[in-house]
Order: sequence, then structure tokens, then C-alpha cells
Amino acid sequence: MDPYYLYIDRDSIFHRLDPRTKMLLLLITFVLVFISLNPIYLLAILLLVLLAGYVAGVLINLRRIRFVLFMITLVTIVLWSLFQQGTTPLFWIVERESVVYAVSVAIRIDTMVIAGLIFLSITRNEDIAMALVRIGIPYRFAFVVSTALRLVPMIASTTTTITQAQRSRGLDLDTGGPIQRIKNYIPLLIPVFISTIRSTNIFSMALESKGFGAMPSRTYYLQLKMVGRDFVVIFTALGLLVFIILVRILGYL
Repeated sequence: MDPYYLYIDRDSIFHRLDPRTKMLLLLITFVLVFISLNPIYLLAILLLVLLAGYVAGVLINLRRIRFVLFMITLVTIVLWSLFQQGTTPLFWIVERESVVYAVSVAIRIDTMVIAGLIFLSITRNEDIAMALVRIGIPYRFAFVVSTALRLVPMIASTTTTITQAQRSRGLDLDTGGPIQRIKNYIPLLIPVFISTIRSTNIFSMALESKGFGAMPSRTYYLQLKMVGRDFVVIFTALGLLVFIILVRILGYL
């Protein structure tokens, strides 16, 4: 597994799904978390997403974003608890309804982030681009999306390489307090920026040399085909969505 890319190669049922099916599942997940702010309901959706990640064998990637998830949860709960209005005093200026609302919003955001992480962990960039093309998105836009997904790992890899090189030359990045440590990393910004620009320029020249965009239509080596398991998963997910919407309309959620 490449340490800078999220995709984990596994032979799970979710990995074998067509990327269009995975996109639809991600979209349905986003819709589900916006149907209700009931914290128990949102927690159930979160557990369902985590179960899918466990079956796919990609929950190890949660370690990469654990700090992000912690900060999202902490900041969301604190801010919404202070600024959302309620009716039942809890302590200081915080009401019980505000805390419940804050927890619900935090679970909603965390669920969307984790669902997106699982999607990227079970879907190759090439599959994402091809799926976008097959649903009618112009290839140029699909290629931009695929390139953007590669850009962040590339910058992270470049930063690590430059950091190690600068450490070998005696640059001290670990001494001092938090502010000083941030200042210690400032000398790395210029070489990282220049290296990224250089890589982008080389990438653009490679595209031009291969005639990117020269023909209005193109052929594809990668072919996608939806099979029986894709339709079973799609109909199951859509059935769950319709059921929850009906429960919400009837007032039980």
C-alpha cells in the first residue's frame, strides 16, 4: 500500500463493485445523513458506514484522519453548543437542546468524511475517472478530477522527501514550542512549491506530447460493466433510502 494514497487493494465485495455503484452508494449516504438530525438515527448510519469499511478492510485509513475527525467533532460540538439556541438550561449559557444538536451535526459531518474516505479507499483513481465518463461527464473534466486526487498525495510525497533531505543537511525541525516549530518548516515551503510547479510543467508537456485532447472522441482500455451484485446493492440501498424517507414523512423520525 502506497503511504501517500488512500486506495487499499483488497478482494472485498465493495472493491468488486462497479465504480458507478460506489458513487451512488456515496451519494445515498450523503442523502441519508441529511434526512434527520436525530442523534440515534445518525449514529446508526455512522455504524452502518463503519461496518461497510470493516467488511472492505479499509478502516486502517481512519488512522490517517483521526486528528481531523477529532478536531471536527470538538470544534463542531463546542461552537454549536454555544451558539445554537435551546430551551432547557444545562450549564452556564449552554442548553440541552443545543448540545444534542451539536452532537448530531458532528456525527453528520464525521459520517460524510468517513464515507468519502472509504469510497477513495476502495476505488482507484482510474475507475473514478472512467465512471464519470460513463455517466456522461466530459473526459476532460473526469481527467481533472482524477489528477486532483493524485495531486495531494504527490505534494505529501514531495514534502516528505524534501524534509528528509533538509534534515540530512542539518535543518532542525523539532526544537522549540509549537510556534517555533511552525517557523522551522517555513524554509521548506519554497522548495516544495518549486518542485510542485516543476512536476506540473513536466506533466503538462507529457500530455501534449501524447496528443491529449487532439481527437474529439477517444477509446478506453478500461471497460466498466455492471453485473448482478451491482444491481442488488443499488436496489437495496435505494429501498433503504425510500423506507427511511417514508418513516420521516410519517413522523416517526
